[in-house]
Amino acid sequence: DLLTVVGMRLGIAAPLQWIVPAEVRVTVVVLGLFGMHAAAAGNQLVVWNSSGAPQTLFISWNCVGWQSLILLGLSLMVGLRGPMTLATRIQVIALGVLGTVLINIARITVVCALAALAGYLPAVLFHDYGGTLLLVSWLFTFWVIAYRWLVPDRSLALDPLA
Repeated sequence: DLLTVVGMRLGIAAPLQWIVPAEVRVTVVVLGLFGMHAAAAGNQLVVWNSSGAPQTLFISWNCVGWQSLILLGLSLMVGLRGPMTLATRIQVIALGVLGTVLINIARITVVCALAALAGYLPAVLFHDYGGTLLLVSWLFTFWVIAYRWLVPDRSLALDPLA
């Protein structure tokens, strides 16, 4: 993966590895909200399947969603072109970052839930393909929301009736 190689060469692996335990703990809380028994141990997450067997999952720096923030940043460079107030730009950026972080937590949660409920292969398939589809869907939805409700200039907004 090109972004992973670039990230490693830039030296972001170590700082991002510090984020992993926090994301693992948040994922454990979200799994608990759905009635799944899970525990955190540093960058490892243990989730128990329906028969009571533990599944240990390793969450690395490359799983925290930094690549999706890069893609969000690229889309922001294009989407924030043109006349907009600073307040609007800040609102759009805040919504984009918050939504992307939440999507990443949801993605990690779904991978862990699939590992416990459906097994290793469905979890890996979702990790490799479903996560990308989830991110692309979020970015599309994000820009529809941003241009429909956050950008005050109606000539810049997406309006299907126009």
